[in-house]
Amino acid sequence: QVQLVESGGGLVQAGGSLRLSCAASGRSFSSYAMGWFRQAPGKEREFVAVINWSGGSTRYADSVKGRFTISRDNAKNTVTLQMNSLKPEDTAVYYCAASLVAGTNGEYGYWGQGTQVTVSS
Repeated sequence: QVQLVESGGGLVQAGGSLRLSCAASGRSFSSYAMGWFRQAPGKEREFVAVINWSGGSTRYADSVKGRFTISRDNAKNTVTLQMNSLKPEDTAVYYCAASLVAGTNGEYGYWGQGTQVTVSS
């Protein structure tokens, strides 16, 4: 079992930055790939970024590539999403998730409760 709690969301102006964190508790955090997904009102949940168990491999959605950076600290059981050059279309509830496979399809076994990110124009 892995429990995930996100933090760091908020309201920011376009062009600004936010740093989301996800704290994990439970067993074997370093065994899991960690992903970030988001869901905007009226839209389906979409993949944002994923990092493999060691932190040596990352993938990003095209919409955030070059602006967002995912990282992890296995000693602290945390994963972070640094979001720069934010756009109004980045507004969504952001979720972190854990999986034994570093996928982009949302088939993750464990999810956090989400944190709201709102980008004003």
